Amino acid sequence: MPKIDVNEKLFFTLLGKKLDYETLEEKLVCAKAELDEKPDASLPEDERIIKIELNDTNRPDLWSTAGLARQLRTHEGGKSPEYPHFMSSKEKTCDCGNRIVTVDPELKDIRPFMTAFVISGKPIDEPMLLDIIQTQEKLCWNFGRKRRSISMGVYRSAKITWPVHYSAVDPDKTSFVPLACEEEMTCRQILSEHPKGKEYGWILTGAPKFPLLTDNNGEVMSMAPIINSATLGAVKVGDSDLLVEMTGTDMPSLLLATNIVACDFADAGYTILPVKVEHPYETGFGKNITTPYYFQKDTETTISAANKLLGSGLSAEEIKEALNRMGISAEISGGKITIHPPAYRNDFLHEVDIIEDVMIGRGITEFPPENPCDFTIGRLSPITLFSRKVKNLMVGLGYQEMIFNYLGSKKDYVEKMNITGTLLEKKVIEISNPMTENYQFVRPSILPSLLSAEAPSGNAVYPHRIFEIGKTAFLCDEEDTGTRTRQMLGFLLADAEANFNVLASQVSSLLYYLGLEYCVKEADDPRFIHGRQAELIVKDKSTGIFGELHPAVLENWAIGIPCSAAELDLETLMSLA
Repeated sequence: MPKIDVNEKLFFTLLGKKLDYETLEEKLVCAKAELDEKPDASLPEDERIIKIELNDTNRPDLWSTAGLARQLRTHEGGKSPEYPHFMSSKEKTCDCGNRIVTVDPELKDIRPFMTAFVISGKPIDEPMLLDIIQTQEKLCWNFGRKRRSISMGVYRSAKITWPVHYSAVDPDKTSFVPLACEEEMTCRQILSEHPKGKEYGWILTGAPKFPLLTDNNGEVMSMAPIINSATLGAVKVGDSDLLVEMTGTDMPSLLLATNIVACDFADAGYTILPVKVEHPYETGFGKNITTPYYFQKDTETTISAANKLLGSGLSAEEIKEALNRMGISAEISGGKITIHPPAYRNDFLHEVDIIEDVMIGRGITEFPPENPCDFTIGRLSPITLFSRKVKNLMVGLGYQEMIFNYLGSKKDYVEKMNITGTLLEKKVIEISNPMTENYQFVRPSILPSLLSAEAPSGNAVYPHRIFEIGKTAFLCDEEDTGTRTRQMLGFLLADAEANFNVLASQVSSLLYYLGLEYCVKEADDPRFIHGRQAELIVKDKSTGIFGELHPAVLENWAIGIPCSAAELDLETLMSLA
C-alpha cells in the first residue's frame, strides 16, 4: 500500500489547525489511512516528517500532503472545494492565452497523449517542492505503472517560450544535457548511460522515434518519460512560475492525475493557469483539449440500497450530508441519489462505491458491529472434492504432485510448446501491462509448467512421474468476459520407456477408478507426435488429450529423454461422473 511522507508544518497549515498525533490517527480513518511513524519531536516543526500509510489504492488524490489535508478538512465539516475558474469541461473551455502545446502526429503509436497547466502566484518553498517530487513519484510509479502510462515533468515556466512542442525525434541525431549531467548526450545514449535511462528505458525500447518536449526556441525541456533537461527542467526553491506536464498512453488516467496535481496546488494557494494541448488525432475527449479538464460521470444509487447495505435508516438529508463530508456534491430526488464526483476523483464504478462513501462520511463509529444472525456451514466446493479424489488416485499411480505459477512468458507457453502460428496460440491470454515479460501471459495449459520442472532434472533417477491439478485460462468468445478458466489435471512421465501405450494404461486406470467409460480418437496437436496422440472422449464430449511429446518440444526444453504427457479437463469429467 502507498506510504507518504508529510511535512508537519505544511500539513497542519493546509488542514487549518494543529492536531496531536492521537487525534490525527483517529481522523485518518476517513481517508482509509493510518499513522505509520511519528516524527522526531526534538526537530523544529518545519523539519518534522509524519509517515502515513494509505490502506487503499483507488484514491490517488490522497497520495499527497494537500490531498490528505483536503479529505480531513472536508470530513471535519469544511466546505467542499470547487475549482471552476481553471477547470475546463465538455461544456466550458477556460482561456489559456498563448499557452499552447502542439503534438506531433508521429507520436500516435509511441506515446500519444499529453496534458499540462501552469502554476503561478508565489515562490515554491522547500516543503512544497519536496511534496511535488513525492506526488510525482507516487502517481507515476503506482498509478502510472512505473511511468509506462503516466509520467510527469515540472519546468521553469518563466524561461519557456510558447508554444511548446511535443515531438517524435530520431534518438541517434537528437541530443541535450539531461538533469544531473554537464555534457550533452543523444537520446539513445541516455537510455544506456544515464541512471534514469537505465531505470525507465524499457518503456521506449523498440520505438522508432523518441518523445521530446521543446519550447518554441528549440530549447529541450525533457525526453518523456525518462528525464528532464538540465536547463528548463531543473526546478529550484524560489521558482514562482512552473509548467507541469504529463504524457502517457491512457487519456482518462492522464486527465485524472492532472486534475489531482492542479487541485493540490490550488489548495496550497497557487494560481492555476490552463494550457491548451492540440492533438492531431482523437483522444477520446476531442483533439484540442484545455487542461485541467473535468470528465467525471455522474453515478447513481438509491436511499433504500444505501440503507439496506449499511443496515441503517438514514434519511435523504443525512445521506447528502455524509457525501458532502467526502467532498461529493449530491442530488436526491424521489429516493434516487445522483452524485457529481469532484475533479480529483474517478473511483465511482458502482453504486457500492457511493454507499461506502456514505458510511465513511457518516463515520464508521456510527455503525456498531453486530454478530451474524444467519447460520451457515462452510464446505468445500464440488470441484475441490473431485480434485482431491483425482489427486489421491494420481499419487496411487506413483506420481508426485507439483505446484506452479499461473503466469509465464511467451517463450515458455508458446514458442517452446511448438504452437507458434496455430489456433492454440490465438487462444493464449496476454496481459496488457505486465511487470516483466516473464509474467506476460496466463498459462493456457499445465504441460509447460511440468516441462519447466522436468528440464533441470536430468540428474535425478528415472522414471520421473509428476502431476499438477490447477487452473488454466484461454480466450473464448462464448463467455461474457471473453475468457474461460478451467480446473485441469496435467501429468508427465519421463523415462526411456515412456510411450503412448504406457500412458494410455495409466489414463485407463484413472478413469476406471473415477467410474467413467471412455473412448479415444485420433488428435492433431502440434505438441505431440503425429500418430502417437489421442483425444479422450467421455459421453461424446472431449475431455482431454494424451500422447508422446514431440521431439521439437523436448529439444526446446533441453530434455534429452522421451516424455509422455496428458492433460484432462476435471470440470467436464466431474459433470459426467
